[in-house]
Amino acid sequence: MIRVAVVDDQELVRSGFVVLLGTSPDIEVVGEAGDGEEAWGLCRRTTPDVVLMDVRMPRMDGLEATRRIMADPRCARTHVLILTTFDEDELVHDALRAGASGFLLKDTRPARLLDAIAVVAAGDALLAPSVTRRLIEQFAALPSRPMPPTADGLTDREREVLVAVSRGSSNQEIADSLHMGYGTVKTHVSHLLTKLECRDRAQLVMYAYESGLLIPGSS
Repeated sequence: MIRVAVVDDQELVRSGFVVLLGTSPDIEVVGEAGDGEEAWGLCRRTTPDVVLMDVRMPRMDGLEATRRIMADPRCARTHVLILTTFDEDELVHDALRAGASGFLLKDTRPARLLDAIAVVAAGDALLAPSVTRRLIEQFAALPSRPMPPTADGLTDREREVLVAVSRGSSNQEIADSLHMGYGTVKTHVSHLLTKLECRDRAQLVMYAYESGLLIPGSS
């Protein structure tokens, strides 16, 4: 059973998500919150597996709430899945750094949302291709940041997989395009996370652009 908390400042939106999640026999909604401060307290009390997190909310936004949840030892098993309309583009990059495991748009199909919750609960990061493209656009306009760990230790194959991940490709799409087995792709991604000291797939995307391995706008 996947334990989920729903966070959104609009009660109607929250209720809609709760009703949808209730249709899945594998999901239990452990609570709701209307702002980031409530969300942090809720997570400390209930330790959900996944938090569906809105971004713009009163008192404390989703970015700060994510940062606090990820830093709290009592929430060590909790993953945050951001649901966004992308009116909050400027927060996406920092939300990933704060520890969000993925992003989905609020107009995502119900079945896709339920699948995404399962993916994130399993410890995998999830970035919808449309979200990845918007994230890539942001890197072109971001001020320079300290360089991440070096990629010198990567094999040619690992570099190919990293580039594909950073363009929003799923493991299956990478396997098909690089003529590799699905399990082999998962192994390469796991090695990349270890070698580059990245927590998840979302941080691999940031690494590729911040290191200059992939340039925004490149094909």
